[in-house]
Amino acid sequence: MDTLERTDPKEFIARFFTAFTDDLVRTDEDAAKVVDRYHTQDVVQIADGLRIDRDRLIAHCRPVRKNRPESRIEVHEALANGDRIAARYTLHVRQRGKDLEIEVSFFGQFTSDGRMREAHLLTRSEKTSG
Repeated sequence: MDTLERTDPKEFIARFFTAFTDDLVRTDEDAAKVVDRYHTQDVVQIADGLRIDRDRLIAHCRPVRKNRPESRIEVHEALANGDRIAARYTLHVRQRGKDLEIEVSFFGQFTSDGRMREAHLLTRSEKTSG
């Protein structure tokens, strides 16, 4: 796994989310094991005001895995300071014949081994077709 201190912040965040999503939707490995490979046990994400801990993250992964969406991330800008990163990116998702664009402002903290410890996300979704 990439580490933030040795990787360009734009590349780091793109690789992190791409690898996590690929491991989740392209394998049958237990969702908890996939989550734990990319996140700390005490991970907390605040997404649009909703608090998501490890258990809720694992529960969220199950429908994602079931739907097997295609996705790609387009990182517009990212800055890192120590173990923290701020990024603005667009997540392009195709699921069940619908195309979505999700604009994300991301503020996160990562461990020295590249796992996410904390994240705050603000999103705006736009259906582009379907």
